[in-house]
Formats: sequence, structure tokens, C-alpha cells
Amino acid sequence: MYANYDYYRIFYYVARYGGVSHAAKVLAADQPNLTRAVKNLESALGCPLFSRSRRGMTLTPEGEKLYGHVRIAFEHIEAGEAELVDSRNLQSGTVFVAASEVALRGLLLPVLKKYRTRYPGVRVRISNHSTPQAVRAMQEGVADLAVVTTPVEQSATISVRPLRRFREVAVCSDAFPALCGRRVTLAELSTFPQISLAAGTMSYAFHAELFAANGLQFAPDIEAATADQVLPMVEADLGIGFVPERFARENGRVRIIDLVEEIPPRSICMIKRRAQPLSVAAKELERLIFESSED
Repeated sequence: MYANYDYYRIFYYVARYGGVSHAAKVLAADQPNLTRAVKNLESALGCPLFSRSRRGMTLTPEGEKLYGHVRIAFEHIEAGEAELVDSRNLQSGTVFVAASEVALRGLLLPVLKKYRTRYPGVRVRISNHSTPQAVRAMQEGVADLAVVTTPVEQSATISVRPLRRFREVAVCSDAFPALCGRRVTLAELSTFPQISLAAGTMSYAFHAELFAANGLQFAPDIEAATADQVLPMVEADLGIGFVPERFARENGRVRIIDLVEEIPPRSICMIKRRAQPLSVAAKELERLIFESSED
């Protein structure tokens, strides 16, 4: 049996407020229309739902049973509406971001600080990923946004937008004086121990392509699990690493090697699923990221 949704809505408010007149004020509706709706529902269900008297309307035993179910449904609906309003006003919600270490330090951290200051009610969950892992997280719907570094494997299901370019430099510690104070070729550099991210990451692929373009094989002696491990390993005299120039200059404890060959620029970029609309909270974070990338 089917009864009009509005009948149940009116029944809920009449039962909640104990009469048609009060319910009509809450709903901003005409009393005759509400009375007619209640009678129509009673007719459809085949039983009286209210006992009517001069003092108002009270639920019959059948009305009590129905109200117990309808009340739960409408309270859930009201809670959902309130949650959507809060989300629309950025008072609540959750945004899931997949970020690589370089993207996090090179762009995202100050944006996240600004976002949290403006919208403290919105939770931001950040997963530290390599670029391939972040792409998979996007494709599987685990993350709303991903901010990573190029190169990025293209896919029909994702869009890639460059945000900020950066250049990498080769760095070493004072334990390698032969590499300091002069220009060094990649061929010379390849004779020293190398530190890199693991095979399978886009950083590894980028450096392998750089060496291959110069007729060299990229064979790192140490593979770091995350980008933030490279500089400490260089500082510990374990070998030569490639890091964003800004990170090397901020570090102050490593030496930048003056390479003859030019290292091609890379980009921090944003990845989104093409067919997935963003929540209001995620859209605002996206806007702040774009705004920051233009600084």
C-alpha cells in the first residue's frame, strides 16, 4: 500500500505538537489542508490515528505505533538536513587528501593551516602517498583530492592540473669533497653511491629517465621509503641524493652539486576524479590550493 509522503510528514507534526493549529504554524500551512491530509492517511490505512476532543488531538493505539516509526524516520531526515546545512556552511564535514612528501612540504602545509584556521569544524584527513599510490587512492574513491609531484601516469578517469614548478638539485655531504667547488657531469656523479626513492615511484622513474637520456644507468645504492628520508641519509654521508632546490637551501647542512647537465623541471600537481563531484568542504580546499599555487 502506498500513502503520500506529505501525509506522513503532516501526521508527524500534528502528533508532535498535539494538534492541527500548532502544526499549521510550524509548517506555515492552512489548517484545513492539514486536517484533510490526516483524514486521507487514516482512510488509506483503514484506522483512526487520532482521538479528537476540545482539548486537542491525542494518538490512538494505532497512531502511537505508527508515530514510533515515523518519528525515527523524520528525526533522521531532520538530522541529515541539519548536517547538510552545516556542511554547506563549512561548519562540519570531512575532506580526504592524498599527498606526496614533496607536495606536502612544497605547497600544501601552509594551505592546510589556513583551511583549519578558517574552518575548524571540518576534519582534514591526510594520507602520505607516493604519486602512484595517490593515483590509486583517487581511482578507488579513497581520497577527494590528491596533491603529488610529476611525472603522473595519465588516465581517462582522472584529471591532472599543474600547480607549481620546482627544480631538483643533486646534493652531498662534506664527505664527498671531490664533488664540491666545481662543475660535475652526471657520468662522474654516477660513480658515487646514489640515494633514491624506491623503484616503482615516479621520482625513481624521473631520475632513471634523466640518467638514460645521458647514456647512463641509474642504479641507486640505497632506496628510501619516503622523500623526507633522503636528506638525512645524505647528511649521514651515505651518498648523493636529488631533492628540491628549496629543501636543500633550507637545510644548510648539505652541499649543492653544480651539475653540467640541466635537470628538467618537475611540478606539484592536483589530481581529481573526472566523474566525481566534490563536497562543499573539498571544493573550498581546492580553491585555497589553487589560490596558494599562484603566489
